[in-house]
Amino acid sequence: MRRSEFHRAVADEFGARADSVVTDLILSDVGGRTASDAIAAGVDPREVWLALCAELDVPVERRYGVGRLEPRRR
Repeated sequence: MRRSEFHRAVADEFGARADSVVTDLILSDVGGRTASDAIAAGVDPREVWLALCAELDVPVERRYGVGRLEPRRR
């Protein structure tokens, strides 16, 4: 997962509170850091995304493959 995919997934899942979720919520699964601090420290965005999902009880079916753009049609 790229950073852009991470941010897209967070915005899609958490809407208006996405910024707050990324900057305020402490995630024990990534060393007791916020999502933004974890990514800045080099933690893989996929790992951070999954930590957010676990912490906020996002259903499993909405955790995988999110954040990607739809393929371009030719």
